[in-house]
Amino acid sequence: MPKVHVVALGGSLLRPEEAEQRSIWLGRLRQLVIHLEGMGQKLGLVIGGGAPAREGIELARNCISDSASLDQVGIAATRLNATILQQIILDAGCKVNPEIPTSTQNAAESLQEYNIVVMGGTTPGHTTDAVAVALARDANAAHCVIATNVSHVYTADPRNNSDAQKIRDMTLEELAEITGVGKPLQPGASAVVDPVAVGWAIESNLTLAVLDGREISRLEEALEGLPFEGTLIRG
Repeated sequence: MPKVHVVALGGSLLRPEEAEQRSIWLGRLRQLVIHLEGMGQKLGLVIGGGAPAREGIELARNCISDSASLDQVGIAATRLNATILQQIILDAGCKVNPEIPTSTQNAAESLQEYNIVVMGGTTPGHTTDAVAVALARDANAAHCVIATNVSHVYTADPRNNSDAQKIRDMTLEELAEITGVGKPLQPGASAVVDPVAVGWAIESNLTLAVLDGREISRLEEALEGLPFEGTLIRG
């Protein structure tokens, strides 16, 4: 059986404010995908909505108060980002699912036929972190890597607490103490790991990794099982 990897890519990694760096990052990500496929491995990519999701939700919030409806706006943004990434990888000649799955069960089934599956959000109340954890569970993946714009899980929010310390190795239960478990985030909100995702990872005893996805080398090291700069979270 081919090894299956699942990666949650934060929408912030697309960095619309840094066009040149974004192009370089996309090129390096594509090369990593080509490398993994060449090694006979399979990859599920779940990408967030980033700035387009936040802007769309903020625009809609002036007229809509229902959280589920606002989440649908964010989900649409994730699927736009997924389509962009899917087409870039398809253009490289990889065997990618030509559809954007709308459920993790469908995505897991697609990984039996295709080497790479790219998707976005699925259901209101579930961030793409949670979707990635569910896909890892459904596809019997070895782990789920959460690639975002922060380098580690910290003991506290480093933006508000100068004493916050990086954590390099921890358990899922220790992560749950920091993030909480099972409580959905508000539309447009973010956390280092979504509490819903943490709960599902605990239920599946799934190994997680949190790292700065802007550095593709760190993502590659984590996927290859090498020491990496980031946080390893074991069941």
